[in-house]
Amino acid sequence: MTTQTQSREVWSGQYGFILAAVGSAIGLGNIWRFPGVAYTNGGGAFLVPYLIALLTAGIPILLLDYALGHRYRGSAPAVFRRLNKNFEIVGWFMVLVSLVIMSYYAVILAWALRYMFFSVDMAWGADTMSFFAGEFLQVSEPGFNSDIVPGVFWPLIAVWGGAAIVIALGIQKGLERASKFFIPLLVVIFGVLVIRALFLDGASAGLNAFFTPQWSALADPQVWIAAYSQIFFSLSVAFGIMLTYSSYLKKKTDITSTGLVTGFANSSFEILAGIGVFATLGYMATQRGVGVNEIEGITGPILSFVTFPEVISLMPGGPLFGIVFFASLTIAGFTSLISLIQVVSAAIQEKFGINRRFGALLATGIAGSASVLLFSTSNGLNALDVVDKFINEIGIVSAAILMTLLVAFALRKLPRLRQHLNYYSSVKIGRWWDVLVGIVSPAVLAFILVLTIQSLVSDGYGGYPESFIYQYGWFMVIGVIFGAAILTFIPWRTNVDEYDADEYHQIDGPGLAEQAKARKAGNLPTAERSES
Repeated sequence: MTTQTQSREVWSGQYGFILAAVGSAIGLGNIWRFPGVAYTNGGGAFLVPYLIALLTAGIPILLLDYALGHRYRGSAPAVFRRLNKNFEIVGWFMVLVSLVIMSYYAVILAWALRYMFFSVDMAWGADTMSFFAGEFLQVSEPGFNSDIVPGVFWPLIAVWGGAAIVIALGIQKGLERASKFFIPLLVVIFGVLVIRALFLDGASAGLNAFFTPQWSALADPQVWIAAYSQIFFSLSVAFGIMLTYSSYLKKKTDITSTGLVTGFANSSFEILAGIGVFATLGYMATQRGVGVNEIEGITGPILSFVTFPEVISLMPGGPLFGIVFFASLTIAGFTSLISLIQVVSAAIQEKFGINRRFGALLATGIAGSASVLLFSTSNGLNALDVVDKFINEIGIVSAAILMTLLVAFALRKLPRLRQHLNYYSSVKIGRWWDVLVGIVSPAVLAFILVLTIQSLVSDGYGGYPESFIYQYGWFMVIGVIFGAAILTFIPWRTNVDEYDADEYHQIDGPGLAEQAKARKAGNLPTAERSES
């Protein structure tokens, strides 16, 4: 057993890990993406495919992440190298996807942080769209430029500084303490926001619009695709976060129950967010004398930075409501951001043999530089929109397909990983998990990926010029692939290959621990080594 594994940081307990995992899962997508996706895909009827997607893909792949991280105890590249040296590139692909996501995710946090202060005197005025795109972001025509927007740059520096400090403090003193403070705080203040929204005039009209089922929507394949996409985006699966987090769990951990708590807590918060958002939109519609279905901007950045400021301007006590809303947005985003940084920082630390603080500084420095150069300029909103589309709907989905197919078919590890999950877990999983992870999930995701690529190739995206889509979309995905290949070929500075999962855990059945010791002693042929 390696010294590196023995000295690896661990969570203080399951409570700290669950809060950190929930903090990673609960982010901007829960508050501004889920309500709009549900509303435009059948209202209350959307909850049916959403729940099915959660049970058949979200939680099963979340448990796969947990099993891989906990069993092979490393960052994403280390885990895939320990599975098979030829597959290390998959781990680096996940790391670089996380790097790209966190580079623009921090920018949205900077917007939320700035809007929290704007709420004090409702600085956005009567025309919230013009303020957001014009006076605040100074949006230019699509195309690369270096015109830094000071109103974005300085809060962005504050966001990166705070995140770097949390990561540098480590697992227990940094990530765990931050999660134990921010997640209960988020639940309390967002709960206050929802309760306030429920007592607004017209709140019932908004809730009716959100929950009224359109059962005919269930026959539309796009609705099911939207449900599976939302689950993947909101649960933080398949791009290294949960895999990395679970690698810091203690050996005797009830992984399955932890995964169920994380999955259902995330979905519960999404539904809570939908209630709060649509109760508020019902008030807005009532004040305007229109139907909720006539309001534009019920998802994405427009919801948070254009529609909600307008609501805040209309309602009594609006400034306080605004401060609470944007504080919730900032906290939810911050806990997700630090989880993304940890994915990159852990991989850098292990690959290059550097300490935790330098790894945190390097990870935040690289992503922070990308944030400033690409997303804090007057072209930032356009670039963010395109990069987010391609990295989420091509990058993350591709990573999930690769991970499930490699583990299920190329390596045939699902039975062993299922055995690992069940050993200390109070909730046992059966062979149905192998089917969901190895067949159902990759099949659904492959279908989603093909449709997405076909649409992007034939129709483009968002009306942007083709050259702009190539520059910030296709080239970004290609860059991630080439970057992963380059990082794979760089030699490891740590003894990553000396770790043996059977010997470390000694829980996978009689005789396996003895076989592991025999392999290390050279008494078994190399071909029989199953975990290198």
